[in-house]
Amino acid sequence: MNGKIVDLSLDIYHAAPTFPLDPKCAVIVHHTVDSMGYNISQLVMSTHQGTHLDAPFHFLDDGKTVEQLDLNKCIGDALLVDLSRKKPKEAITVEDFAPVAHRIGEGTRLIYRTDWFRQYPQKHYFSDFPYMTIELAEWLAERKIAMIGMDVPTPNPTDFDPVHKILLQAEIVIVEGLANLGDVGADEFFFMAAPLRIQGRDGSPIRALAMLK
Repeated sequence: MNGKIVDLSLDIYHAAPTFPLDPKCAVIVHHTVDSMGYNISQLVMSTHQGTHLDAPFHFLDDGKTVEQLDLNKCIGDALLVDLSRKKPKEAITVEDFAPVAHRIGEGTRLIYRTDWFRQYPQKHYFSDFPYMTIELAEWLAERKIAMIGMDVPTPNPTDFDPVHKILLQAEIVIVEGLANLGDVGADEFFFMAAPLRIQGRDGSPIRALAMLK
C-alpha cells in the first residue's frame, strides 16, 4: 500500500501520565554509546499505557488473553464516526450512530472520534471525556462488531466495569487512547492496531495507524 499513513498513537515517554491507580511509565537509560558502545533503554509501563488495546482477560478471568486475539479484529477496513461535536462528560448514545447503523454489523471495526486526545496529558484527560453509555455497549455487542476504537482513555469513567464486561464478553476488541483521527479525512480506511505478543495477559500498547489509498 503506497498511500498516506496517519499515526493514530500517543507518545510513550518517561513519566507519561496514566490513570491514578495504574503502573507508572518509566523510560530509563540503561546504557549509552559512551558506556557500552550502543544506546539501550529499559521500559516499565502498564499493558494499558497510552494508545493500547484490551483483551477479554482484562475484565474476565476466563477471557482470551492478548496473544490469543484474532488479529483480523484489529487489522483491516474500519468505519470512522465523527462525534467531535460532543462536549466534556457528554454521553455517547445509540442515537449518535443512527446515521450509519446500516453500516455497523457483524465483524465491523468501528472507531469514533471526539478529538479528546487534545487534552492529553492534562489530568482531566482521564476523567472528563465524552463517554459510552451501557445501552450503547449492549447495542454494539448485539451487532457482533469485531472492534471498537476511541480517542478517549477508556469507554466510560464511572460505569467502566459493566461497559467493559459487555464488550469483552462479546469478544469485541477495545482500542483506547487513539489520536489524530481528524487527520484521516475519510470515514473508511485501513486500520492497524497490532498488540505485542504478551503471553497470558490482559492488553498491550499498540502503534495504531490509518493507511489511506
